[in-house]
Amino acid sequence: MHADGFDLFAGDICVLTHRTHSPAFAIGTGTPDMEMVRGNFRIDDNLDLRLPLDCFANDKGAIRLWSSERPDAILGIRVDRDARKLALRIRCTDESINRLWVDMLCAEDEAFWGGGEQMSYLRLNGRRFPFWTSEPGVGRDKSTKLTQIMDAEGLAGGDYWTTNYPQPTWLSSRNYAVHLETAAYSVLDLTDGTRAGIECWKADVDLELFTANDRTGLVGQMSDRFGRQPPLPDWAISGAIVGLKDGQDTFERFEKIAASGAALTGLWCEDWIGIRQTGFGKRLFWDWQWNAKRYPDLPDRIAALAKRGVRFLGYVNPYLAVDGPLFTEAASLGYLALRQDSDEPYAVDFGEFDAGVVDFTNPEAAAWFSERIIGQEMLDFGLSGWMADFGEYLPTDVRLFDGSDPMEAHNRWPVLWAKVNADAIASRGKTGDATFFMRAGFSGVQAYCPLLWAGDQCVDFSRHDGINTVLTGALSSGLLGNAYHHSDLGGYTSLHGVVRSADLMHRWIDMAAFAPVMRSHEGNRPADNLQLDSNAEFLAHFARMSQVHARLAPYVRALSDEAVATGLPLQRPLFLHYDDPAYYDVQDQYLYGADMLVAPVVEADRTERNVILPEGEWVHLWSGTHYAQGTHAIAAPYGEPPVFTRKDSPFAPLFASVKEELGA
Repeated sequence: MHADGFDLFAGDICVLTHRTHSPAFAIGTGTPDMEMVRGNFRIDDNLDLRLPLDCFANDKGAIRLWSSERPDAILGIRVDRDARKLALRIRCTDESINRLWVDMLCAEDEAFWGGGEQMSYLRLNGRRFPFWTSEPGVGRDKSTKLTQIMDAEGLAGGDYWTTNYPQPTWLSSRNYAVHLETAAYSVLDLTDGTRAGIECWKADVDLELFTANDRTGLVGQMSDRFGRQPPLPDWAISGAIVGLKDGQDTFERFEKIAASGAALTGLWCEDWIGIRQTGFGKRLFWDWQWNAKRYPDLPDRIAALAKRGVRFLGYVNPYLAVDGPLFTEAASLGYLALRQDSDEPYAVDFGEFDAGVVDFTNPEAAAWFSERIIGQEMLDFGLSGWMADFGEYLPTDVRLFDGSDPMEAHNRWPVLWAKVNADAIASRGKTGDATFFMRAGFSGVQAYCPLLWAGDQCVDFSRHDGINTVLTGALSSGLLGNAYHHSDLGGYTSLHGVVRSADLMHRWIDMAAFAPVMRSHEGNRPADNLQLDSNAEFLAHFARMSQVHARLAPYVRALSDEAVATGLPLQRPLFLHYDDPAYYDVQDQYLYGADMLVAPVVEADRTERNVILPEGEWVHLWSGTHYAQGTHAIAAPYGEPPVFTRKDSPFAPLFASVKEELGA
């Protein structure tokens, strides 16, 4: 403490300095100006007041800050310490104050990572990152025609910072982490290289600091803080999961793929509940029960697949189509979020159809969805997994059961949704056997969501919305304690003439084999796009890489066990194990555990790529050639993405068997 302020330290690093002549804290008032169109948001702030806190008092260790212009609004700060963290408990005496700004320090050479699942930039420096769960947008690059078209059609173009899973948590290259404990809209502003600016639309928050001796320890602390996932099921990592949504024709197509020699352990049919055709493409009928017309003999099919060691997966999301019977049932029970101007259920426009919002702030409604829908209609029916979609769409003008402000409930919604799914699996004693995967998230989703997927990439190589964003999403989210990540093989979004190329399909097949879960998707417009079974070349390539994926299952199991024990993700940035500033920006290759390095080809029409190898001796998976530390130009034909393993790895015999047994 000082006579005119205080310093805040993370270990021996000063991360904040507040003085009356140079305040780090400011408070104010503002009114949000927001518009939502199908999960895409325009967010503006009508700021009325901003007051730097230029007065300071130390009341026996409790800090009081206020502005000389408004001395009645006092910001109190209490410092709490425990074995895990240091926390600033920040509270304002004036309830009308709803804006808070904090300026933390930033060293010239300091790097920051995290922010949830960031899709464009792994290193956050130099940019501004709002934390608000939403659709990520299509294109996500304001300079491109596709993004401009999507913006004009309904705010749907997105930007570099828009993401299904934001989180106000970031890690520093100086081995400390910061977490803002609030669900309110907030921003990390790193556009000024001398400060890390925080903006929050709530004055009562906790600012948490974590320190560790190294980055692996820091990531472990993130997992301890936010929750740790159970081990992945053996079936989910031991072969590929094929996604098909073709009604009864699905099974004939599945057999064709199986006959190619592919290692298959799952069949994912998101259309198990029926189809609704829209202008966007083939959508699902959002009433979460078996559609016997589309799949007449599904129970027998599921049983037959199970005898072959193949699990059946489906789809669910937290909304109910207004023209489905489950909506009527939920409405009669009072389990839907309501309009603010009446007691009618709030209907969300999802593009050519409306849906009600099951109100998870009502414990009875959450339990109903968990038991009545996921428990009875899905798990008891025979599903072993599912996509738990959405979670980002909670409107900011709904009326909720618990009376909470929807502006704050919005970011909490993915966490509540994840818990509903996890509770259902736990109720059947199937944690670690059945699983689900989500794209939406926020602080704390780690405790409930066992597997992330990267959301809806465009079916292309575009910089901000194509195949490469999968890697950035995996690495950024993994640093915050999300151990498992994967993607829709082939991508999802096909609009305005953007369709899958053969090159894209081959490169995504290669990349997906080196993720914990290998799962394909037909996309939003299957008929317009290439599929795994479109030709013999795709089938042969997919079969081979699914066998590679299956061959690596013992290694992935060891990594999963490590994740359970330590919280470390399976896919890791180089700087997690090698402290070299040259690696701070590397986001197009990753360590798969400590003993494997994967550098997928994520640019179009490439036959080789540069690969950065850290210190040690590395063995090229496909040729057995040894390489030393450095940057190397590596040939990358289809079926042989640049992959290297540590020579001294205890898994060296397993890695060698990939080449020997699969004829690489």
